[in-house]
Amino acid sequence: MQADRMRAPTVLLREILEISEEFERRLGRHLAVNPTDLSAMEHLIASGPLSPGELARRLGISPAAVTTVIDRLTAAGHAARTPNPDDRRGVLVAAAPDSVAAAMAQLMPMIGDIDRVIDEFDEQESAAIERYLRRVVERYRAHVDD
Repeated sequence: MQADRMRAPTVLLREILEISEEFERRLGRHLAVNPTDLSAMEHLIASGPLSPGELARRLGISPAAVTTVIDRLTAAGHAARTPNPDDRRGVLVAAAPDSVAAAMAQLMPMIGDIDRVIDEFDEQESAAIERYLRRVVERYRAHVDD
């Protein structure tokens, strides 16, 4: 489908994706990390401490590559290795509290602004928007999971 044939909601969703990528680049610059390191930080912030193997799996990179990512994050003070209480030989990687606070300081105002937009719609409109977005997520996920 050509861009000039897409309906307005689809065009707006593409714009949201582009703006989201732009915001991620800005956040990465603010934290002085590259896109892969930022993605690692996002996983650590969202999930809490992870083993290097689990972080590699989530990022879709090799164990050797994740070691390099973790080394960069720890050198920059964004993460720390701690002993894994469930595996005496293993470690967990956790986001540094100061880095979490720095990321949240950038994210939360934007998230709050977006969250308040729904207040502009009545209950029926909100339900329709939610249904539409759920379906978009389902379709998106179906193409990612192929």
